Amino acid sequence: MNRRASWRSVLLLSVLLLPVGTAQAQDVERFPGVSLGLTYETRYQPPLAILPFTGRFGGQEVASRVEAIIARDLRYSNRFVIMDSLPANVVGEEVDYGLWDQMGVDWLLTGRVEGSGEGYVLVLELHDVVFREVADQGRFAIPRQESEHFRMASHIASDAVVWWAFEEPGMAASRIAFSRMGDDGNQELWMVDSDGENLRRITNFGTTTLSPDWSPDGRRVVYSSYKTGLPRVYELNLETGEERQVPAPRSGDYITPSYHPDGERVVFSVVGGGQSGLYTYNIAEGCCMESLTQSRWEDISPRFSPSGDRITFNSNRLGLGVPQIYTMSASGGQPQLVSPFIYGQPSYFTSPDWSAVGDRIAFHGRAERGQPYQILVAEVGGGNNRVVQLTFTGRNEDPSWAPDGRHLVASGERSWGRGLFVVDAVTGNVRQLLTGVRAQVPAWSPSLAPRVEQQLRTTSH
Repeated sequence: MNRRASWRSVLLLSVLLLPVGTAQAQDVERFPGVSLGLTYETRYQPPLAILPFTGRFGGQEVASRVEAIIARDLRYSNRFVIMDSLPANVVGEEVDYGLWDQMGVDWLLTGRVEGSGEGYVLVLELHDVVFREVADQGRFAIPRQESEHFRMASHIASDAVVWWAFEEPGMAASRIAFSRMGDDGNQELWMVDSDGENLRRITNFGTTTLSPDWSPDGRRVVYSSYKTGLPRVYELNLETGEERQVPAPRSGDYITPSYHPDGERVVFSVVGGGQSGLYTYNIAEGCCMESLTQSRWEDISPRFSPSGDRITFNSNRLGLGVPQIYTMSASGGQPQLVSPFIYGQPSYFTSPDWSAVGDRIAFHGRAERGQPYQILVAEVGGGNNRVVQLTFTGRNEDPSWAPDGRHLVASGERSWGRGLFVVDAVTGNVRQLLTGVRAQVPAWSPSLAPRVEQQLRTTSH
């Protein structure tokens, strides 16, 4: 449902959320032609209270754990102000909307976990306190705690709450793949849930493996690996373990692959061999390599737009030895410059990623040599070419959009050390995802809800 602005929104909007970047960036040297601040207009964050989840028919044993996962997900969504403590007199079967309204709560979430067969059913209700009604409700299958899908099933419920309140996608039911360097100097692919849990390794090639990207169905990843001595592009089915290689009919390094929105084709870069360029290949049918660009310049890190009709990539085609960000028709043609290039200034911009929600391209770069890399976001839809600087401190590299089109994961180094972190493009909030790891080129998956729900239905029959 579309929630009408409450009277609290009108009173608090002007004072609650000032542009985070403006204050913290006053003393930061600006990128030429780049705005400071956030990529969205600031939004009111409604207060949300979560009643302790109850349980019956055996659901009591997991109710508190499911509640804790969902509460953290909703806090990480950066969409609500979560009430950390509740008065003892508010716990009960009946919802006293007047009492919650007096406490300044806009939304109230209640949950009950019931034993059902080999697992559980979570019954959620989201109450709109301002309008004194149940905004939405749902039932969610939760497997046993030892199941690999226990946490992900809870994440799916969290994303449903976000949708009920805002009619916008969540990002809890997703994972992040990345390349991690081990103590032996090899780089393997790993993945972790959106909340930093369930860290595990994907590959074990004993070499350098880089640039993962997720298929639209979340079942496969494509990447570049030196497993045969030369960098080549591979696809791995995460469910079956089956791997296949993109053929290499011409010499050069095959790197930075990514999927087309149809999940059948991949686009990648071939560098070297006298001529470099971008190519596509139908990996589902095992055929049909096509050239998009060919030149002596290096065109790298291609990413499709959500509609699949355009591509963004970085290239040193300006001839200055430093890359810039471009967009181009997916069938080839004349590229258009996106990054804030000013002739005579040694700016450096690379690693673009096109958001699945809205025409926004994130990338990292610097305006001058010696400066740390920062994340920037270009708005490329509707003739709007505004570029916004999103981060201002530390080293920030290789941003990748979450499926909600609001959060970004990036690698880098900050006061807490090196690793992966998540930045919210609306509030500017940053949270640590993984620390103390040498992580590179993270890639955020699409929502895994359809895949996990299908597997839960299969195992329940």
